[in-house]
Amino acid sequence: MILYVCAFNLFFFWKANAELFLLMPFTAFFSWIATIRMDMAKGRERKLWLALIIVVDLIPLLYNKYYNFGIGVLNELLEQNFPLLDLILPVGISFYTFQAISYSVDVYRGRFTEEVDFMEYLFYLSFFPLLLAGPITRAEHFFPQLREKHETDERLIYSGLWLIMIGLIKKSVIADYISQYNNWVFDDPMTYSGFENLMGIIGYYVQIYCDFSGYSDMSIGLAALMGIELKENFRLPYQATSLTDFWHRWHISLSTWFRDYVYIPLGGNRKGTIRTYLNNFITLVLAGLWHGASMMFVIWGVLHGIGIVVNKIFKSLISDRVNSSDSSFVHYSSFISSWLLTQVFVAVAWVFFRSSDLTICRELFSQVFTNFDIAYLKYFLTARPMWSALVVIALLFHAIREEHFYVLQEYYVRTSWVVKLILLVIVIQLAVQFSTSNVQPFIYYQF
Repeated sequence: MILYVCAFNLFFFWKANAELFLLMPFTAFFSWIATIRMDMAKGRERKLWLALIIVVDLIPLLYNKYYNFGIGVLNELLEQNFPLLDLILPVGISFYTFQAISYSVDVYRGRFTEEVDFMEYLFYLSFFPLLLAGPITRAEHFFPQLREKHETDERLIYSGLWLIMIGLIKKSVIADYISQYNNWVFDDPMTYSGFENLMGIIGYYVQIYCDFSGYSDMSIGLAALMGIELKENFRLPYQATSLTDFWHRWHISLSTWFRDYVYIPLGGNRKGTIRTYLNNFITLVLAGLWHGASMMFVIWGVLHGIGIVVNKIFKSLISDRVNSSDSSFVHYSSFISSWLLTQVFVAVAWVFFRSSDLTICRELFSQVFTNFDIAYLKYFLTARPMWSALVVIALLFHAIREEHFYVLQEYYVRTSWVVKLILLVIVIQLAVQFSTSNVQPFIYYQF
């Protein structure tokens, strides 16, 4: 079974990503063999094996993704003109690399102790629902399910179908449709008014969530259809009342990966307050750089790094008021202000994430602050009613309590097949109806 599915995964991998396909079996085989050798070693030799595995796993990522970025920085610093290479970034290389590193590190730490043959390991790395944009899945969660013999779980299948439909609505209906206007604003902010630029910022704030969480929903849903239950990757992140809370809800598999394999090895919170702040800052900057070889991603990481440090400095004051059981006006106002401040910060940071350069950022914020007129609201709603409706619907989605969302999912699982079929037809029709000739690729494919 594994052999057939692995062959399908590799075929999918080849069609989606021919460049990395040629390299993957060699690095995967080395990592698998070296991890076995590392597991038998002791002391210093064990650490050396782990270091070698991580370096070999990182070489394709660093070369393809950061070579030109590094050369560009050297050219600026040394005032030289070293030639850049015409490199095409393999799709999903970051997720494949991080999954491989997590396997070896978990074996090293003793978190995963089961023996894995090469075909199982290759299946783990090439499992197609996860390959292009995650979520990053740990070996301790994946392999036990892969080896478990169980009958068809109807509840898991229907839960998977539910997530696939939710993902289609987020991605194909909402994200793809509103992205068209967002792209116009971010391509040339000066041709739009301050109000229209603000709508572009809010639009991208919605788009990136619907795009990436939509992919995660479909990925987890597809895995469920194959009998593999994956952990959730988003927990209504725009309900967060602090940046720490945001990163507990946004792209959970990546944030926990950086926590376990970067933040904790740096010392975590074990070496004093100042070192804890520094470790948090470094981790977020690296997370920004992971998204791409661009100073804009670095700036986005720096902003979140600074934000996390400030959040932790004032954590006790904020948490005492926000988490208080007091139902007074002070409690609710503190809760709302903390939520609003967090979400404004996240939305502003997304501007740097999305913009091609600092000039676009400057023009966009300049228009918002110097050319803003609320009177444009009436004309905007008249000109873009569907865009406005989809953004509002996406924002209202975050007004749903998390437990209520699971109640809806459970109701879908238990309902009749007729209702399931009708809902599926409606979702597919909506996806077709809102589709455009300019189909938008998943944002996180590039990472």
